[in-house]
Amino acid sequence: MDFILPMEKHSKLYRYKYLALYHALREAIHEGTLPEGTRLPSTRELAALYGVSRGSVYQAYDMLHGDGYIRSAAGSGTYVSGAAPQLAEEPRRGAEIELSAWGRTLTGPLSGMKKTRPDMGGMISFTDTGPSLDLFPLAEWKSAIAAAVREELDASALMLEDAAGDIELREAIAAHLRRSRGIAADAEHICLFNGSMQALALLTQLLLGQGEPAVLENPCYTGISRAVAACGGIAVPAPVDGEGIVPRDWDARLLFVTPGRQFPTGAVLSPARRRELLAWAARRNAVIIEDDYDSEFRFAGRPLEPLKALDREERVVYVGSFSKTMFAALRIGYAVLPPSLVQPVIRAKALYEPVSPARLEQRALARFMRRGEYARHLRRMRRYYGEKHEWFRALMQKHAGELFELQPSDAGLHIYARWRGLAEDYELFREAAIAGGVQFRDTADYQWAPGAPAACFSFAHLDQEQMKEGIRRMADVWKVILSRRK
Repeated sequence: MDFILPMEKHSKLYRYKYLALYHALREAIHEGTLPEGTRLPSTRELAALYGVSRGSVYQAYDMLHGDGYIRSAAGSGTYVSGAAPQLAEEPRRGAEIELSAWGRTLTGPLSGMKKTRPDMGGMISFTDTGPSLDLFPLAEWKSAIAAAVREELDASALMLEDAAGDIELREAIAAHLRRSRGIAADAEHICLFNGSMQALALLTQLLLGQGEPAVLENPCYTGISRAVAACGGIAVPAPVDGEGIVPRDWDARLLFVTPGRQFPTGAVLSPARRRELLAWAARRNAVIIEDDYDSEFRFAGRPLEPLKALDREERVVYVGSFSKTMFAALRIGYAVLPPSLVQPVIRAKALYEPVSPARLEQRALARFMRRGEYARHLRRMRRYYGEKHEWFRALMQKHAGELFELQPSDAGLHIYARWRGLAEDYELFREAAIAGGVQFRDTADYQWAPGAPAACFSFAHLDQEQMKEGIRRMADVWKVILSRRK
């Protein structure tokens, strides 16, 4: 018989040739192309037939033998086994697994949010793709990782940490927050997470019951609104103006707020409103979750003190992350917890992760911070992003000032811009801009009800030429729209 295997398909799927050969043989056995009792070629013959090494054939045959697909007969050869395991019957097409109520909230429409179009080749994207890596201190970070690996090889360092995370990193975070943010944090009150979103979701599960209200800024970060909806909570949208969230005497016991730099508008919560929120929390016996997502990058003076720094009754949970200050793939977030929440949060986190993940990265980051590299990196990036911030504002005002009104901002990695024209023109412009090779974030994604059209422009990942080209494309698109109306 002709010995033909679907090697081309599996060679595209698997990097290593022995895996491609293993899966090609396995598929042929299951489909009956190689029925029971078929004598397989020798390792030399099969290697020559498909241009692989005999070592690759040996490995594939060994795996098939271990899985029961083939058998060897001394002096005779290798044969397809009659005891080869059978693949499970193909599931019925269109069948759906029934989800719990919680699962259904995750898959259903949570707040009418629009999906963002994926980035395409040649596209200038002003959507958030993480911080710039142009000036990242890679050598210092590699040194910290190498030191963490050496420590892990020390038998004394192999004891498992608890779910709260590496104590050395928690101590380094506490020292950083005391020095740079005015928060009197203790390492014992800090819990590490796999990014800030995990912290926000788990805290919501702990603090919000089915049908209970939670106050959210309008507009707000979609991750927060999704967490509230997934827990069956009732979102209470609170308006935002130029001084941040507008306080009310809400009948609720949970508030999410971004006082350092309101997301997405960039408004800074005024001192008077900060005091009002704390007074409301005391009056309602409520908890405030403060998401401080990127206010480390303040270009004019020292970053403002967080709400947590004013908290005298231990009602504020401060959530931070290294995804913006370091690099997006470093999934390390943290929460500074009131003492009464420490054990409930750690126990809840242990349900998902009994041992805190990313231990090497945690230990490396602790070293990176202790040696002063993190503080130096922040100072360098503040200057760098400050320059980009000014470039972007100047370019937008020069070339697209008739389209967008940029909101005041002296911090962060994106700028909020209100559309100057009609709402229907905004939708037309946005679609035409995508077709013209430039995209940006539509703030309708963050709003609870239809509002004035606006856009978010992230600039950290772009250089000056990319910014200029993206803005030029937007201006050209608008000129085309106007010319068609004449």
